Amino acid sequence: MEEKVQNREKPYKCEVCMSEFTVNGSLKRHMRIHTGEKPYKCEVCMSEFAVKGSLKSHMRIHTGEKPYECDICMSGFKQKKQLRKHMRIHTGEKLYKCDVCFSEFTETGTLNRHMRIHTGEKYYKCGVCMSEFARKEYLRRHMRIHTGEKPYKCGVCMSEFTEKGHLRNHMRIHTGEKPYKCEACLSEFTVKGHLRNHMRIHTGEKPYKCHVCMSEFRVKGSLKIHMRIHTGEKPYQCEVCLSKFAVKGNLTCHMRIHTGEKPYKCDVCFSEFTETGTLNRHMRIHTGEKPYKCHVCMSEFTEKGALNRHMRIHTGEKP
Repeated sequence: MEEKVQNREKPYKCEVCMSEFTVNGSLKRHMRIHTGEKPYKCEVCMSEFAVKGSLKSHMRIHTGEKPYECDICMSGFKQKKQLRKHMRIHTGEKLYKCDVCFSEFTETGTLNRHMRIHTGEKYYKCGVCMSEFARKEYLRRHMRIHTGEKPYKCGVCMSEFTEKGHLRNHMRIHTGEKPYKCEACLSEFTVKGHLRNHMRIHTGEKPYKCHVCMSEFRVKGSLKIHMRIHTGEKPYQCEVCLSKFAVKGNLTCHMRIHTGEKPYKCDVCFSEFTETGTLNRHMRIHTGEKPYKCHVCMSEFTEKGALNRHMRIHTGEKP
């Protein structure tokens, strides 16, 4: 048995890094950091370890043994340190504090990940498109764009999703659940983001600005579509006549020229139309509504185009 030295002296010194130890065995184990020696091997998966205790802990992966149990909720853990971290759930103890914003965390790893918000560090890079991410799980989710993997499946309609949250939102189509309610008009939404976008109707907020013409939009998608005016991009193409469109909805309406579909019907005379806007204009024949007024002579018109043509009487403009 090794003789332990009295008075906490540390007579055993590492000649590489000058670390000192009270016991010779501790020095021997430490030296494996420098030599790379790993004398303890797992006979199941051939993993190697520098310390016998690390092999012992590792073996629990194969045996399923969880010798450390929480006295409160009976959860089992393979390692004592895992139990120690788990206990903070029950005690509410948060030992690790952010020096910037003073947020508190139960684990040092969580604090380290949080710090990337302040530092802007992004350790994880996509090998396909070089996008960078602050957290490993963000990269893992991103990779599904390239692999096409959709591990989350709806048990009702078999739709597949790349993220668990997307499946959860989708399920509300089947359940009818709308947990997000507008406090102003009591409209209800299945997704929190939809409520956030809706609230801008009440607040007037338009956070998305076009850097070309300074137009402002409530929704990011609206800005994206608007930008196609400036770029000329038309990503939606008709497979029949190869016409291109900037907006998917415009392609959908266009396809009705080829299919003959007229899904919008007048309840009065049963005329059918390919677009809801055309039906709305038609309904003014029955209602007598004339929403477009000339500010010069107060004449009223059912369509904006008719008003524009009328205005040439006053302006003398020739088409």
